[in-house]
Amino acid sequence: MSETSEVWLVVGLGNPGPTYAGHRHNIGYLVNDELARRMGASFRAHKTGRADVVEGRLGAPGTPAPRVVLARPRSYMNEVGGPVKALASFYKVAPARIVAVHDELDIAFDTMRVKLGGGDNGHNGLKSMRSSLGTGDFHRVRVGIGRPPGRQDVADFVLSNYSTAERKVLPFGVDLAADAVESLVTEGLERTQQRFNS
Repeated sequence: MSETSEVWLVVGLGNPGPTYAGHRHNIGYLVNDELARRMGASFRAHKTGRADVVEGRLGAPGTPAPRVVLARPRSYMNEVGGPVKALASFYKVAPARIVAVHDELDIAFDTMRVKLGGGDNGHNGLKSMRSSLGTGDFHRVRVGIGRPPGRQDVADFVLSNYSTAERKVLPFGVDLAADAVESLVTEGLERTQQRFNS
């Protein structure tokens, strides 16, 4: 029996609670909600007590779909690494089979990119994950939110709700990011990048 399992751990980054639900910083939660819907399951408390999870298979019906654990950490963004590390240990998931779904300032709204590894670019959730896992070599599905308009502070911007215009197209962006996660775990990074990073 190998030390690592064939499970994928997909972490939707966000802040817990209704106050933050519609914020740009919580796009990871929205994408994981869509993935849970596709898996026909609901989030429930994990026995570590530090996250809500959905366990199941993700992929087209009738195909050998991989086992996936969707996770929504119960901690705030800057402390997300602890719960992620606890889940990775529990499910024996190597960093290379972890996917962080997060908001990205340097990508325009309604755009996304998929990559493996890299820095944290000032993102507190990624910073916390890198610190706890001891590596940045995990996959990222980076959902663009764009830069704040004018002189708005970045922290205020990420912790604010999408505009009315953005909310109209947001479901399509969430759907696309969920497609990218599904492609990543079923088809691999290269094919996913060819399809979604163009």
